[in-house]
Amino acid sequence: MQIPATPIDVDVVIVGAGLSGLRATVEIHKAGFSCAVLEATNHVGGKTLSVRGSPGVGCGAEGWVDLGAAWINDTTQREMYGLARQFGFELIEQRCVGSRLRQTKDGTVLAHLLGSRKETEDPEVLRLYAMVDRLTKTWLGPDKLPLDMVTFKALVEANCHGQEAMAAANLLTGAFLGVEADEVSALCVIEHVKSCTGLENMASETLNGVQHLRVRQGAQAFASRLADLITQNSLHLSSPVTKITRSADTCVTETATGGMFNSKKVIVSIPTIMYHTITFSPPLPGAKQILGESTINGYQTKVALVFSTPWWREAGLSGAMESTKGPIAFTRENCSEQDKLYSIECFIVGEEGRKWSKPAAEERQTKVWEHFVEVFGGEVGSPAIPRPVRIIEKGWTTVPVMPPGGITSASGQALCAPVGNIHFVGAETADVWRGHMEGAVRSGIRGAREVIPLLRATQRRPWAQYLRSLL
Repeated sequence: MQIPATPIDVDVVIVGAGLSGLRATVEIHKAGFSCAVLEATNHVGGKTLSVRGSPGVGCGAEGWVDLGAAWINDTTQREMYGLARQFGFELIEQRCVGSRLRQTKDGTVLAHLLGSRKETEDPEVLRLYAMVDRLTKTWLGPDKLPLDMVTFKALVEANCHGQEAMAAANLLTGAFLGVEADEVSALCVIEHVKSCTGLENMASETLNGVQHLRVRQGAQAFASRLADLITQNSLHLSSPVTKITRSADTCVTETATGGMFNSKKVIVSIPTIMYHTITFSPPLPGAKQILGESTINGYQTKVALVFSTPWWREAGLSGAMESTKGPIAFTRENCSEQDKLYSIECFIVGEEGRKWSKPAAEERQTKVWEHFVEVFGGEVGSPAIPRPVRIIEKGWTTVPVMPPGGITSASGQALCAPVGNIHFVGAETADVWRGHMEGAVRSGIRGAREVIPLLRATQRRPWAQYLRSLL
């Protein structure tokens, strides 16, 4: 919509129309306060992005492929599951039937059924998993400083041996955070795993698992439906925020499109690594600035291979594989029987992903397909794997990750702290399900609960503003 040149007065400005920003807006509107949601792109959803599987091809044209966040569960993710029920979404249980494939660093491909992986796994890799599991239960108290002073790679090298253990460590940090094990603090990894209820659940598609349920309507529908709940004309797309000026009582937010918004509070719901795109006046405190400057960019890409039939099922496979060789780190099936959508999503992460992303699209997709056939072809036979009817890719380069020393530093402690009338939310600020849709939504609720009592207090004391105006 066209933003008028004259300033708009609202109670709260929300920067970013991802799940955290939209969820905060809904809560604030429920409390009776006005909002303006300013989104830099032309769509809502943040790191959710749903596209049609194969428009114009026929197969799966009505089904949705999620190129961003995709999964929820109905046990430990109460907010997302609650929204799914509220919006009447159809939930698809992730299929776990069939063999899963695992490719080692030397190219060897091993098959195992769900729950039987330990029988074929390298003992040192099992030692790595046990160490992570143990630390999530014992090292997150007052004594966590040593874990923040070393990289995850250093922790693994001190406790595990062999090429496969380190390759598995890189696979973990790449899958979870989009970085290599030597780029991130050990504490960052352990806290992330802890916030997501443990390593076993993070790799699971079964009950309590991270990848248990998908939404037939596509995960971006969560954001679209939240946007439908907010007051008409509150959402301003294609309106990147360029400056936020704060004083004791008010904030003025300006956009690149010439918009100006006066508000009592601002909620910033963009990643810390994007803070530099906004001029804060006065500047953010040193700890907040360092947080934005020192946070590392993780790299994660999804490549969806859309097929006309679920051929892997006929071969007794689940569609799930993981590889420490690369470029594909792991895959998961993404199908909707009702829509005749049959796809396998390939995840390319970390340094391997950065290298893979440099050539043109045709070369990138060729490399993905060649690796895919290399892994699945041994079980099915290369000629038996049909070509996909469509290949869709989406890269995410704004995955915020803490380097060594970041979490326990003053800047790390300032992650969620308000600065005057400016509050900060987002999936990376969540105490639970950090980096996931559930974490994003919970952080949005936290942000709303921070500002609503303050706004109500202002309503009860109008005389205070009057007295200040006389000074």
